Amino acid sequence: MSRPTPPPGASFPARPGPPAGGSFPARPGPPAGGSFPARPGPPPDARPGPPPDFGDDETRHPAVDAAVRAIANAATLAPADQIAQYEAAYETLRETLATIDQT
Repeated sequence: MSRPTPPPGASFPARPGPPAGGSFPARPGPPAGGSFPARPGPPPDARPGPPPDFGDDETRHPAVDAAVRAIANAATLAPADQIAQYEAAYETLRETLATIDQT
């Protein structure tokens, strides 16, 4: 593929270059006051409560109930211990769903 050439005796207009002074305008800084507004969210002391009780325990699966309880109880553990609880609950749920799919 070749580049277009201007007609004989003419030239293409010049392409725009960088702004005068050799640099672009500065990016805006943080708002006056030096800090950004706080992000909305739950209060720092808020902890999730236990899962809601739907009253009909006969239709629930015991392995799933145990995994949900383990996740709720993990909130009281240290962060390193929470990871192990979440992974164990995930594995239980994954195996349970695989068994349900096979039936």
